Amino acid sequence: MSRLQLAFSALLFCLTAATQAAQVIIPAPPELAAKAWVLMDADSGEVLVEYNADQQLPPASLTKIMTTFIVSEEIMEGRLKEQDLVRVSDNAWRKGGSASGSSTMFLKPRSEVSVIDMLRGVIIQSGNDASIALAEHISGSEEAFADVMNQVAQLLGMQNTNFENATGWPAEGHLTTARDLAILARATINDHPDHYAIYAEKYYKHNGINQPNRNKLLFRNKFVDGLKTGHTKEAGYCLVASEKRNDMRLISVVLGTKSTEARATESQKLLAYGFRYYETHKLYSKGQLVPELQQRVWGGEQESLDMMIASDVVATIPRGSREQLSLESEVDSVLKAPISKGQELGVLSLQLDGKTVVEAPLLAANDVAEAGFFARMWDELMLMFEDE
Repeated sequence: MSRLQLAFSALLFCLTAATQAAQVIIPAPPELAAKAWVLMDADSGEVLVEYNADQQLPPASLTKIMTTFIVSEEIMEGRLKEQDLVRVSDNAWRKGGSASGSSTMFLKPRSEVSVIDMLRGVIIQSGNDASIALAEHISGSEEAFADVMNQVAQLLGMQNTNFENATGWPAEGHLTTARDLAILARATINDHPDHYAIYAEKYYKHNGINQPNRNKLLFRNKFVDGLKTGHTKEAGYCLVASEKRNDMRLISVVLGTKSTEARATESQKLLAYGFRYYETHKLYSKGQLVPELQQRVWGGEQESLDMMIASDVVATIPRGSREQLSLESEVDSVLKAPISKGQELGVLSLQLDGKTVVEAPLLAANDVAEAGFFARMWDELMLMFEDE
């Protein structure tokens, strides 16, 4: 079926001559002392700044964001409860406990600790022992859990990631990218807000040992509420952070810096740049009607059909450029009954400076049943003249 391109010359919300307005100019993004980085809007998923975003690098303890994401998924699906007790195996204690010399929750071997306490130990204390114990509890072994991690990574769209363990301990082939980590952080924030709140906690005490969160930005910037640090010799010093100001939330990923101070400073540069020069707008809500896109229906009991938005339409754009957005839609040129409510009929897109900012499917807002025989024949006749 041929398709009709409907271009709205007026601008979004204003419908004025703003198309003549000058393009908004913003400064170049900062250069960071890191191997790779990404700045993403948590609502729209728009990447604002990137460098080596798809270069595979070792993630160190940033791996634990996936470990905790899977725990949250298991709880959400009802296969796990926060108060379930997790046994600390000798293997978990040996590889990740106090005897390992790595970051640890200081769990006692063969003790039992609740899932929610383990979750805090992974997130706040970066406990390798807690990560392994949770992996074994969910999948039977850390190796089997790594398979689950990779399956979830694929489902989330983390195309350049491979996990070999639940902790981020150096292993051949255990690699990810700045972009994939931003995708994972976004899913953590949006899909599991209750457990995401743990990432903002500055201290956690277990077995009489009080440990601080290693994310320095939590102590320096009141708007930062997550996420996770990582460090090994191979990975360098890494940080995935998130900051929310008013209705805008940004995610920064910085990989391969030279110190704990550097990863915090470089992350703050990215976040400050994003909030200064960009803004996020929710332009349409899921199910919202778009009156401008009412369509003619042929052979139906009613002659017109309202269109609605299939999902929230959120755009992250340079500050001051909202009035330069233009609305465009692509819908079937000939709509024939019957049509079912919710049927996808086209695509709405928002354009800025000739580039597509965001797209969303357009759905039928109501059912349209077929008209009677003679009404359908009349419309078929009318269509013949339309085609001419």
